[in-house]
Amino acid sequence: MSQETQMLLGLVLGIAIMIILVMKTKTHTFIALLLAALICGLVGGMTPSDAITAIQDGFGNTLKSTGIIIGLGVMMGGILEKTGAAERLAYTFIKAIGKGKEEWALGVTGWLVSIPVFADSAVVIFAPLCKALSRVSGKSVVGLALAMACGLQCTHVLVPPTPGPLTAAGMMGVDVGQMIIAGSLLSIPIFIAAMLYSKWIGTKIYQVPNTDGTFDRKEFKKEYIKSMDQLDEIMNAKELPGLWDSLSPILVPIVLILCKTVAGLTSLDSGAVYEVISLLGSPIVALGIGTTMAVYGLGKHMDQKEVIGIMNESIKDTGMIMLITGAGGSLGNIVKVSGIGDALGATVMALPIPAILIPVIIGAMMRLALGSATVSITTAASLTAPLISQLGLNPVLMAQASCIGAIAFSYFNDSGFWVFNGMFGLTELKDQVKCKTAVSLVMVGVGIVELLILSAIWK
Repeated sequence: MSQETQMLLGLVLGIAIMIILVMKTKTHTFIALLLAALICGLVGGMTPSDAITAIQDGFGNTLKSTGIIIGLGVMMGGILEKTGAAERLAYTFIKAIGKGKEEWALGVTGWLVSIPVFADSAVVIFAPLCKALSRVSGKSVVGLALAMACGLQCTHVLVPPTPGPLTAAGMMGVDVGQMIIAGSLLSIPIFIAAMLYSKWIGTKIYQVPNTDGTFDRKEFKKEYIKSMDQLDEIMNAKELPGLWDSLSPILVPIVLILCKTVAGLTSLDSGAVYEVISLLGSPIVALGIGTTMAVYGLGKHMDQKEVIGIMNESIKDTGMIMLITGAGGSLGNIVKVSGIGDALGATVMALPIPAILIPVIIGAMMRLALGSATVSITTAASLTAPLISQLGLNPVLMAQASCIGAIAFSYFNDSGFWVFNGMFGLTELKDQVKCKTAVSLVMVGVGIVELLILSAIWK
């Protein structure tokens, strides 16, 4: 057996064992990722001490660039959720976009809100709004909710500072600001296709929620659609924070990060002004400013214990996210240090498929196997980052390809799949697949077309 074959065998064996452990045993994803990294290294020819060192280095280096940002983003998201700021954004977008365009309004709201708020949480937050809009407008709650969920998914998977694309950017050596720009632009055609599908499915699966929690399912008729004149009544029934207080914690960090990126692309790349822009536009500082604005803007009428309690509660679930993210970095470092990346690159180059599809395929397969978009992005990025120089592709496109692949296959092992079905009364398997699963394939299909076009012209 040649050394290259042994390395590839280690990679295949490590990934296969990880998938089996996660799907068929009680082993946690974090432990399975570490075991996969260890198996890849040992079978690939590394000594035990070198493999352990590579695992530790990869773990630490990955969290060095993402851990603080994830923590700050989650704390800010918690405040947005608990204070009603997320709902304020939803109402504002719905009113601004206008009557008859509720799917677009909810989709745009989801697109924006998912930047700081985890997608599954946002589905739960906006479920009452979707149901209220369905009752008022006469539109199917399924179409409205799916539009919102697709907007959430776009930015959750493609735009930092959510953990998946942030980790991909770090592993590929991509500037966070460039990743934000690329993810935002790539998400637009994907978003439009998802909105069109959501509007269509709302006529095929027509059900309107009742006030007692049940759903009225029937054949769609155009005369069921009502006006949106009662939207103000819905808004006035709740005490919600002002628009600027709700929007600024999201908007200001994004603007600061983008300013740093723009400054780096111009002649303004030195001097005192650049240093200030560089400091404020650092993702850690920018997110820190956004979180502080949320605390003192949205939380100005709360006492200290209440605000601290919200942030403490929000941060509880991030520990495992960080562990999984770090373990993905360990696997990537093993691939890099052991030489597996070079061997895989040589093999990939010989495959009769466009190179840009390699991270897409890996991300999609991991999503199919594990259900988590964040884990799928981390795995795809960690395996393909060592191949950038060999494939000769733009690192930004490689990072986005890892993210686009993770959109695919939202189905039974995806927590968001069950959250959506449970919140909006989808009990039939065929209906469940027609919604979250089918639209995820539509979205990834559009993303693949974008990547193939861009990879041909953007080197």
